[in-house]
Amino acid sequence: MEPFVTLHSTGVVLPLENVDTDQIIPARFLKTTDRLGLGNNLFADWRYDASGAPRPEFVLNRPEARSAQLLVAGKNFGCGSSREHAPWGLHAHGFRAVISTGIADIFSNNALKNGLVPIVVDASTHAQLLASPNAEIAIDLERLTLTLPGGAEVPFKLEAFARYCLLNGVDETGYLLSNVPAIEAYERAHA
Repeated sequence: MEPFVTLHSTGVVLPLENVDTDQIIPARFLKTTDRLGLGNNLFADWRYDASGAPRPEFVLNRPEARSAQLLVAGKNFGCGSSREHAPWGLHAHGFRAVISTGIADIFSNNALKNGLVPIVVDASTHAQLLASPNAEIAIDLERLTLTLPGGAEVPFKLEAFARYCLLNGVDETGYLLSNVPAIEAYERAHA
């Protein structure tokens, strides 16, 4: 996993509420345990028509969205079933963070374990971001701040262990493996 310390990016605005994991990555793409290619299937039913051609009106198909690494989503993003494929698809597409007033708990946990930062903000901040498509936004994970267009800083919360893992670019298994010498020393001392 790549360390996440700071990020400066434009934001893609998807203002829809109650976007569930089946809309993020439809069930027909869950046959794989490999993340490769899942970014192409992100929001597939909204991005492509019946023939597979991109819908030009969908936000991810617009040229200005191609390099964006932040998704500003409507309330209750990632609800529905637990599927790691949803954050995998977002990350594979190039997103590093999702910002909303509400992100489903299971989605949030899966996102954190896969290098995608779920950021919950207040309604006023959210309204400003929704009204500012393609605006430059900065995330500082060390300081736990979001810098909005215009320079205002907004604090956000993130569970301490998840933050540690993101800052250091390790998942839970990587964290445990990095502590093997200490674990082995403890086992020897307490045999």
